[in-house]
Amino acid sequence: MTSNFTFLPTGPLLEGRVALVTGGASGIGLGMATAMARYGASVVLACIRTETGEPAAATLRAAGLDVRCIRCDVTVTDDVFSAIATTVEEFGRLDCLIHNAVAGTFTGAGPITEASLDGWRMLVASSLRASFDCARAGHAALQKAQGSLVLLTSAAGMEGSAAIPLYGVVKAAQRTLAKGLAAEWGPDGIRVNSVAPLALTPAFDTAIVADPSLIKRLEASTPLGRIGDPVEDIGPVAVFLASELSRHVTGQTLVVDGGGFRGL
Repeated sequence: MTSNFTFLPTGPLLEGRVALVTGGASGIGLGMATAMARYGASVVLACIRTETGEPAAATLRAAGLDVRCIRCDVTVTDDVFSAIATTVEEFGRLDCLIHNAVAGTFTGAGPITEASLDGWRMLVASSLRASFDCARAGHAALQKAQGSLVLLTSAAGMEGSAAIPLYGVVKAAQRTLAKGLAAEWGPDGIRVNSVAPLALTPAFDTAIVADPSLIKRLEASTPLGRIGDPVEDIGPVAVFLASELSRHVTGQTLVVDGGGFRGL
């Protein structure tokens, strides 16, 4: 499914800044990357499949944006360190690191007693352990730039989920990690926040095919009455967190889902 919303403006707000987005080849990751590039940032899409990431980067470059693609499997520690080192080497800095990639979201669906151990391990590796690796690998560059680390979480990590309980567990852990890092890294001048989005993505489209009533149920439970767009709705939040506009915001979770979750 696609959105008809096309009102996101552009400008130099992030000019001179460098952002790296894991899982940036599609969906919410690409939406955030696109928005930041429109505001002047040089953006690196770190993705496991360059066959999808490079065409996405090429499309944005054709629109006059400074976007590169590098391969990075976030479940491999060396890949995470290499992606960040390559970004800093090429651009000379790193201002915003967004860990968005997650594998096996629906692998752990259903009752815990029926969950796949391999699915659980993949969720931990791509979400929680990769957040740990991103933090370790990115700290020095982010401190030098007085930058921003953003971890993608979910309402499932705040209220739990009977449908995807394992996903909720790792997303809760990421959110707690972000809060701890915000306290630890505040003196270093690094801001650390979480974003809990809900938007139309290829994975969302697949879920709708499996359950056609899903989107109507979600829209009915969303005060704004629609599901978000990765670029127009989630993207501006990434721009905000990557810019000086959020200079006094850290340790927070920004829920960007049209009001469906209101528990904070």
